[in-house]
Amino acid sequence: MCGILGVVAKSPVNQLLYDGLQVLQHRGQDAAGIATGESNRFHLHKGPGLVRDVFRTRNMRNLAGNWGIAHCRYPTAGSAFNSAEAQPFYVNSPFGTVLAHNGNLTNSERLKQELFLQDLRHINTDSDSEVLLNVFAHELQAAAASYRLDEDTIFRAVAGVHRRARGAYAVVAMIAGFGLVAFRDPYGIRPLIIGRNITDEGPEYLVASESVALDTLGFQVLRDVLPGEAILVTVEGAFHSRECAEHTMHAPCMFEFVYLARPDSLIDGVSVYEARLKMGEFLAEKIHHTLPRLKLDAVIPIPDSSRPSALALASRLGIPYREGFVKNRYIGRTFIMPGQAVRRKSIRQKLNAISQEFNGKSVLLVDDSIVRGNTSREIVQMAREAGARQVVFASAAPPVRFPNVYGIDMPTRSELIASSRSDEEIRAEIGADMLVYQDLDALRAAVSAVNPSIQRFETSCFDGIYITGDVTPEYLSSVEHQQESHPRSAGADEPEGAQLDLNLVLSE
Repeated sequence: MCGILGVVAKSPVNQLLYDGLQVLQHRGQDAAGIATGESNRFHLHKGPGLVRDVFRTRNMRNLAGNWGIAHCRYPTAGSAFNSAEAQPFYVNSPFGTVLAHNGNLTNSERLKQELFLQDLRHINTDSDSEVLLNVFAHELQAAAASYRLDEDTIFRAVAGVHRRARGAYAVVAMIAGFGLVAFRDPYGIRPLIIGRNITDEGPEYLVASESVALDTLGFQVLRDVLPGEAILVTVEGAFHSRECAEHTMHAPCMFEFVYLARPDSLIDGVSVYEARLKMGEFLAEKIHHTLPRLKLDAVIPIPDSSRPSALALASRLGIPYREGFVKNRYIGRTFIMPGQAVRRKSIRQKLNAISQEFNGKSVLLVDDSIVRGNTSREIVQMAREAGARQVVFASAAPPVRFPNVYGIDMPTRSELIASSRSDEEIRAEIGADMLVYQDLDALRAAVSAVNPSIQRFETSCFDGIYITGDVTPEYLSSVEHQQESHPRSAGADEPEGAQLDLNLVLSE
């Protein structure tokens, strides 16, 4: 779940890319990077930490040029953070290419072997994004006749990537002296959207993980990048697109709508906010039918992602909606913080209960999902300590029972509270008096109600069905082994402030 941006503009883009990363910060907090293009040179700065901490005035001044890409990093299964894995990545052959990637390749180990033994390319990190970059570079070389670039060559190279790569990926890349390339995996699992801004000098184009970046930067939404499609914007501003995958299926990640995306974003024609309202309505119907005698004094959301669902649920059931928790805005999202110990410590620093909303009351707490159960357990306890007479817990998503391998940090079954427990056992584990989960069919219906053209979703963490068809029990076991062998901890083995600043000369 990283955030990516790519832009071709008529004026310097360093500030634009920085501002775009700021509004995508929720998608990754471990590292950030920006690469810009100027004449025959790439300028690159990246490092660990939040966007505001990685870039200083001197770095921004060095990021000259009217086109560029940016990335904020969220590490996935088994990746102990190394500053060398901050993105974007760069290779100089065959044309000089810089790439940033959101997602996770499920066949990266096999690709590494192919790159080393067949393509004669060296991979220097454990990042699958570096693997993807080298696959793209090799396919560019194979597609180019006499090392000359044109749009057909680039689209053939993307088609080659689709034939070789498996998993989820949304990509932005810069090809030296030519233009910006953006493409999405054949299932459209990870999001990517295109915007345009009309200026006196001509059109400017921006691609981003979420539409909120387009809104903030003054670009009008054109459309989403289609599954398997590639977008090419030349340095002069000419726009080209082509379907590059032989077989496609539109199946966006359901967890984007449940939790990952900002509520003010549009993803694949779906308003995330409206989808979450619908989730609350469907959840209210289940509570009404399964717990008809339930008497409640208030519906209280767990900030922030569950607010729309809780609001719609309260309205449908005719129960007062109340804010019972105050969030400390200076603590990161616990779901994506590395290390279980750090997560547990941060939950009470992150939220504080308003005792007046709990004292002597029967309350329904609504969260977007229950993944590991740590947050749920602590929040139920906080409600009781604040004087709640009865605590009912509701999840706007179904039980998370299976690992996610497409770019979300749910790597091992042992970490998932629902992987081997019944609903009643989960209720007892988190300490609630009652527990209600959304049904998977209802969740699908809630999102489809906002955009009926989407009929399939990537829902493997709920149902164990991996839509790319290549995820085996052996693969899941290897991911879990990797996670256990290389647990992540915040800032482990990293010198504070380690950053990389490069000016890459492409040709003279």
